Amino acid sequence: MPPCDFTPEKYKTLEYNRVLEIHKEHLSPVPTAFFQKPLLLHQGHMEWLFDAEGNRYLDFFSGIVTVSVGHCHPKVNAVAQKQLGRLWHTSSVFFHPPMHEYAEKLSALLPEPLKVIFLTNSGSEANDLAMLMARAHSNNLDIISFRGAYHGCSPYTLGLTNVGPFKMELPGGVGCHAGVNGVVQYPRGFLKEAFQLVRERGGVCIADEVQTGFGRLGSHFWGFQAHDVLPDIVTMAKGIGNGFPMAAVVTTPEIAKSLTKRLLHFNTFGGNPLACAIGSAVLEVIKEDGLQENSQEVGTYMLLKFAKLREEFEIVGDVRGKGLLIGIEMVTDKMSRQPLPREEVTQIHEDCKHMGLLVGRGGIFSQTFRIAPPMCVTKAEADFAVEVFRCALIQHMERRAK
Repeated sequence: MPPCDFTPEKYKTLEYNRVLEIHKEHLSPVPTAFFQKPLLLHQGHMEWLFDAEGNRYLDFFSGIVTVSVGHCHPKVNAVAQKQLGRLWHTSSVFFHPPMHEYAEKLSALLPEPLKVIFLTNSGSEANDLAMLMARAHSNNLDIISFRGAYHGCSPYTLGLTNVGPFKMELPGGVGCHAGVNGVVQYPRGFLKEAFQLVRERGGVCIADEVQTGFGRLGSHFWGFQAHDVLPDIVTMAKGIGNGFPMAAVVTTPEIAKSLTKRLLHFNTFGGNPLACAIGSAVLEVIKEDGLQENSQEVGTYMLLKFAKLREEFEIVGDVRGKGLLIGIEMVTDKMSRQPLPREEVTQIHEDCKHMGLLVGRGGIFSQTFRIAPPMCVTKAEADFAVEVFRCALIQHMERRAK
């Protein structure tokens, strides 16, 4: 395991079994925790996480592609602490400098005419608002999303979702016709033609940059820029606040006016002083630490390393991605390309954790490993991750052979 010069504090809080009891008694019964024995995390530092027992893990999922500049980045911490002692909350009925400073910095990173910002708290909420905007402006009801798409867990956004475990039996998202489907890239030219077809029919185009924005893809700051298209509305969250609950919708003045003519949109916590101060610090760190460039360099390096596993193992069906957003699709064999059974994928996932590597899961059948480390990751850590994953695959093939 690569070295880490950070020493975590000694864990002195709830015992593990007590945590399990409280979770079972008082928290959501929906099984969302990774691993048969869920990790009880205690502390984080940049690309590293530490559990209650003091074990160290290389975080290659970033809190579901959310920690952009690193866990507890010193500069972001300092800004948050300073703002915490100055002003926590006012709501948008009053003005405060952090909100206006952030709006100016964020708008400078988006092309004309995407210059009007609505601040919210989560990606689901941002996508809800974007759908409302699109309908208010176009006077159309229907919304098209992709097969395998995931855009949030609110009742409204669930209508856009086409990933099995998230679909619900209750009616929701009326007028939505179907992502997290394992990091799938669009064919060349597809998005440009799709935008043209939508606009010819009086529609507007929304780019969900919740996971792909803020330099994670390396070559561009926003995913849509790689396809030479200009959306009418852009949604963003997750990496925007490095884990702090924050999100935004950015659109054109024309679409913003269409919304405000039809309703008074208000958000109690949107534009919170603490959130905006943290958001500004994140933008500064991305620039000062060269994290977009690092995403390009280390991401390309790592993608090529992972791609070699496709040739070595019959169960690695595809390795794809861009920058520090990579999907590794597991199959029973390359001929049938059937998804590797969930229990087998789960065992590989567990083996990676035992060796100190945390990765994500995705895809319609939960058959794709999602690789998305904080953007401060190094090549040495990428080497470690690839070797751990390779060892986990070897162990799996040995179990299969018995």
